[in-house]
Amino acid sequence: MERELAMEIVRVTEFAALKSARWMGRGQKNEADGAATEAMRRMFDTVSMDGTVVIGEGEMDEAPMLYIGERLGLGVAPEVDVAVDPLEGTDIVATGQPNAITVVAVAPKGCLLHAPDMYMEKIAVGPKAKGKVSLGKSVRENLEAVAEANHKDISDVVAVILDRPRHEKLIAEVRDAGARIKLIPAGDVAAAIHTAFPDRGVDILFGSGGAPEGVLAACALKCLGGDIQGRLLPEDEAQRQRCIEMGITDLNHILTLDDMVRGDDAIFSATGVTDGDILDGVRMLSKTRARTQSIVMRAKTGTVRFVEAYHNLQRKHGWED
Repeated sequence: MERELAMEIVRVTEFAALKSARWMGRGQKNEADGAATEAMRRMFDTVSMDGTVVIGEGEMDEAPMLYIGERLGLGVAPEVDVAVDPLEGTDIVATGQPNAITVVAVAPKGCLLHAPDMYMEKIAVGPKAKGKVSLGKSVRENLEAVAEANHKDISDVVAVILDRPRHEKLIAEVRDAGARIKLIPAGDVAAAIHTAFPDRGVDILFGSGGAPEGVLAACALKCLGGDIQGRLLPEDEAQRQRCIEMGITDLNHILTLDDMVRGDDAIFSATGVTDGDILDGVRMLSKTRARTQSIVMRAKTGTVRFVEAYHNLQRKHGWED
């Protein structure tokens, strides 16, 4: 992949953030998600790549835009897999809460796991604890490993967990081990990224969330030098069959970072929609000007860029559509 592709991809997440931010705090999550999806689709039409969506908004008959298998870009090299979450945190945008982002990841063709839309058990850490945690270990063992890797007492380790009833036992185990917890309403891609930034105040992500989001988080952590493992959690026979159809036959297998993102290259971009722990949300400076803040990174080079952009909305094609 050419390095210029990274800056083309950030234009996609920026436009999606600008469009979805207009719905912030208005209680209409579907409208916010639709605006982000439409904006991404429009901007992808300008990107110099031959992309195929492997993680998107559903199947072709379920989602009119950004569906799995859809071709994106201008149809020129490079050939890439594309993973998208047009708006991670639809509920938190609707209510004006923190850490909503628009997300795109790309990798060379054949390198991204085609994760089915179901739950995945996950564990994620930053670079210091890479290779030291596992879904095959107990919660306490993982917390002790993270504490040692980060030169902390276990009482100073912070685990980030989605605030869901299904995590009651997990939460109790973390507390029994003596660690602290940050419960979040949504957004485990953003939370996984936070583990790779020591000053963001979280050390490890635990719990189950969407499998597609697990692959997006893996792309980010591959760029950042962190680590993630996942295990698919099909809930019925239809979901088990879906795994088989997508080439995932061993449902007890622990998926590693390299299983989810093969090879040494991937590009990840996210733009803040609402204010978060790493990125500012969209700022509408006037009727015609706005500011966005994004993170864009590449695994092959290890480069991580924070991009602050000022947009003249009068000159942005498609803004008023």
